[in-house]
Amino acid sequence: MVSAPHEAMRRVFQEYPSLLSGLSDVLGLELPPVASTELLTVDLTETEPLERRVDTLLRIRTENDGPFLLVVEAQGKQDPGKTVSWPYYVTYLNNKYRLPVLLLVICQDHATAAWAARLLTIGLPQWPTVTTRPLVAGPHNMPVITNVAEARKDLAFATLSAITHADNPDVDAILKTMSVALRDAPESLVEPLVEFIAQGLGNRPAAQQWRNLVAVDLSFYTSPLSEEIRDEGRAQRGAEDVLLVLGVRGIEISDGTREKVTACTDPELLSQWLVRAAIAATSDEIFAEESSLDRQGTVSTPVSLRRPGLASAREQ
Repeated sequence: MVSAPHEAMRRVFQEYPSLLSGLSDVLGLELPPVASTELLTVDLTETEPLERRVDTLLRIRTENDGPFLLVVEAQGKQDPGKTVSWPYYVTYLNNKYRLPVLLLVICQDHATAAWAARLLTIGLPQWPTVTTRPLVAGPHNMPVITNVAEARKDLAFATLSAITHADNPDVDAILKTMSVALRDAPESLVEPLVEFIAQGLGNRPAAQQWRNLVAVDLSFYTSPLSEEIRDEGRAQRGAEDVLLVLGVRGIEISDGTREKVTACTDPELLSQWLVRAAIAATSDEIFAEESSLDRQGTVSTPVSLRRPGLASAREQ
């Protein structure tokens, strides 16, 4: 039950809101003159669900200082909405779990990192009531790791460093270091780190450099990315073989045929076209699902020519 003193301390402000002026003098807080006041509802319950999600939330247990919550936010650009969201995350989680909260923001460019590192305050300029201070990791403070031994000391940290330096002029050296450092690591560790770097590079030019390094330096293990790279390599070689056979046979290759063959990413389909290229009268005939050559049963005959035939063609 609410006590009488509690009621008195809160209701006096409802009845005499102007007493804030006198109170501010006692507290040493300079406030502008009050023009008017409005009594609002004291019910802070949210009547409509509002979805709010952090990027990652971890409960960290320490040996000496007790547990705390780690909120990880990946920030690709400046977002004014975070000025409201981040303080909410911190205060909500602290209230829900009754644990200290650390907000960590990961960035990939200096401007976003500087923006994210600002103090976020709720309150008056003269007296902020709530202050949220994000901890920011980005290209401004993450080390540039181009030493293989250093990268091997902590591969996960080196991976995060490579991601934050995706726009670094020395990114090629950084990625080469990572590909070499991962060679002797357990496959269970290598696979996710390779994928994380690929995702972290996005559509930057360095992404293709990483794909090339994975295909060469890390060709010993399988992963979705490595399999995709190998499929691309097989498709590229298959397309080259189809065009080579047509060219050696003196078949005129139309622009449409060349474009369709080089754009194909299906190694199996390219193998079918390669077989047809060995006997087709025109370049367009290799695309027929059931050409006259197929119906005559002659397509299967030159399968043995697939590799030997290409070898002799290249020797010519």
